Amino acid sequence: MSTARPVQEFYSIGEVCALTDLKPHVLRYWESQFRFLNPAKNRSGNRVYKSKEVELIMLVKHLLYTEKYTIEGARQQIDQYRRSGELKGSARRAFEIEVASEARAELEAVLAILDGKAPPAPAAPPPAHSAPRGAAASSRGKSGR
Repeated sequence: MSTARPVQEFYSIGEVCALTDLKPHVLRYWESQFRFLNPAKNRSGNRVYKSKEVELIMLVKHLLYTEKYTIEGARQQIDQYRRSGELKGSARRAFEIEVASEARAELEAVLAILDGKAPPAPAAPPPAHSAPRGAAASSRGKSGR
């Protein structure tokens, strides 16, 4: 999950997955379970999420994963927030809690590395260089075929 607050107007499902640290199939399933999660689709038929929907997704994630609500319980809690006018504030707080939690976990991991309690994460391997197109074909031609 990225620590940046959603500031774009629209997000693709891949961007939402990166922001929320959720898999696309989880988001699609939640759309079937929470009627307020209904992203628009662009001309290509791809889901397009608004910032408000990203915050609601973070609220659902917080209720399900942190507060340990069932899907039905989360639905009822969100309905209660909506009736009391607390939905927007609750969604924003859930987003901030998730960001703070992730930041804390990353800091603890860095501290563990600095204290020698954990090995540093391996560096990403350099990109593999592939042979130029036709290289395989030209090498076959040289074999005397």
